[in-house]
Amino acid sequence: MDLKEIQALIKFVSTAGVDEVEINRKDFKLVIKKNAIQVTSVAPVAMPQPIALPAAQPAAAVAAAPASPAAAPAAKADNLITIKSPMVGTFYRSSNPDTPAFVNVGDEVKSGKVVCIIEAMKLFNEIESEVSGRIVKVLVENATPVEYDQPLFLVEPA
Repeated sequence: MDLKEIQALIKFVSTAGVDEVEINRKDFKLVIKKNAIQVTSVAPVAMPQPIALPAAQPAAAVAAAPASPAAAPAAKADNLITIKSPMVGTFYRSSNPDTPAFVNVGDEVKSGKVVCIIEAMKLFNEIESEVSGRIVKVLVENATPVEYDQPLFLVEPA
């Protein structure tokens, strides 16, 4: 089979109502598939995630957050430890909307305690504290996107 015959088959598949053509010969196998359905189903799923406008809101919340601690004594802010996001995803303070948040400002946490959930690609990942202390500030709003290494909580070590 030469190049012109292959091109003719491709043109036939694209213009006819055929989705797939398969040719088997002794020395080769040729499969031509028309994937128009897959492309349309993938595009809507892939596009909203990177273009999601709420991504700007956490940045605004994080930008606004340093303004409040600036009003607090600077010496106190020096000893705070930041719990950061280990992945990109959506930040949730509780396991579902009807249950209370894992932690609130003023709560004591120990190393290994779940402080939030980050959902990435339909998987819900429990984020555990790596330090013991008291939650001083929650830096991210519930159900908003977070980036890798984005600060989530400020903890005053115990």
